[in-house]
Amino acid sequence: MTKPSFEQSKKAPIDSEALKKDDAASIADTVADTEIADTFWANFKQTLIDVFKDQGVLLMLIIAPIIYGFFYPWPYSSEVVNNVPVGIVDYDRSDLSRTISRYASASPQLNTVNFVDEQQAKEAIWSDEIAGFMIIPAGLEQQVMAGKAASVSVLGNGGYFLLNKNVQTGFLQAVSTVSAGIEVKKSVAQGAYMPTASQNTQAVPLQIVPLYNQTEGYGAYVVPAVSIIILQQTLLIAAAMLVGTWFEMRRHTTSIAGWLGRIAALSMLSFVVGCFYYGWAFELHNYPRGKNMLGSLLFLLIYCPTVATLGCVFGLWLRQRERSMQVLIFSSLPVFFMSGYPWPANQLPEVLQIVRWLVPTTPAINTSVQLNQMGASIAQVATGFYALLGLWVFYFILLLLLRRRVAQKDSAVYKI
Repeated sequence: MTKPSFEQSKKAPIDSEALKKDDAASIADTVADTEIADTFWANFKQTLIDVFKDQGVLLMLIIAPIIYGFFYPWPYSSEVVNNVPVGIVDYDRSDLSRTISRYASASPQLNTVNFVDEQQAKEAIWSDEIAGFMIIPAGLEQQVMAGKAASVSVLGNGGYFLLNKNVQTGFLQAVSTVSAGIEVKKSVAQGAYMPTASQNTQAVPLQIVPLYNQTEGYGAYVVPAVSIIILQQTLLIAAAMLVGTWFEMRRHTTSIAGWLGRIAALSMLSFVVGCFYYGWAFELHNYPRGKNMLGSLLFLLIYCPTVATLGCVFGLWLRQRERSMQVLIFSSLPVFFMSGYPWPANQLPEVLQIVRWLVPTTPAINTSVQLNQMGASIAQVATGFYALLGLWVFYFILLLLLRRRVAQKDSAVYKI
């Protein structure tokens, strides 16, 4: 058999319509080969297989939240800030000023250092050697003994909220204790009995009892809330990455039952991770927990499908595996601040007060904390459950609309 020469092949006409039909037929065959049955259980099983075969999705959906559970609470393990370095500038140099300095040094919250003058103390703050300092003015003891109004000044670095709070609280307790002792001595000198004089220094005793964070630790405050954001962001990114991969492989099309199967598989894996947080991570770090465990599990059963559905919406909308991570990875911090947990929601701009309700963590964080840490009943947090169910319905409708739009575009490509 003789092969056609170059000249003959160059003169042969190219049938562009036939090539287009062949390309469309090959794409359709590829889709048909990679599609699975459009049933709930078939998509459920295939999604689990795809998750464990995809190292990136597996890392984001399961491994990353577990690593977060170990290492995120670690910096807050001490819970309460103690031994904050502070300075004392004593211009009075009297017995009273030395007593105040001694009481301040005895406070577990403070680690005191003496400075010659105010300028030296300010330079220590600027170089981060101390977090604040107290100024005892000259003539303090004389004013106190004469019954005149006297005061000391406490200056703290407001740039560090927790340290500044400890500086003010530690010095306040020291000065208040010394002041109470002076008042008792004055009353005794005037003929009062010691027990009566001690009681009169505080006519209405104040007793502060923390209810839901008994250690008053920062970790016990922030970690349970951030854990819900970790669950959301890892599930969002993993679901969007997986759907983006399906889109690139032309495996994204399925029935409504198929999408429900995919959502159920992703939700089940995230639910297991949520149980890890509730049952082990909080236990390891001794955070308040388990006040209403059945309510917390019911919360996860609603929360995980809501987030998984939103992740599928993002994946079908963005259509690319890498783009999903690029877009969603930077949303964690804005989501946390819009949740109303670290900052009062009614103090946010009005636009954000509306937009925040489109994010699952807005009702989820408070609902989870109230159930697991505070022991609220399901009836008391019913609004949070209704909000999550409403968001799930909203996200699923968006998913169906995107599914239809993508199917129309795919059919238009096949017809070319």
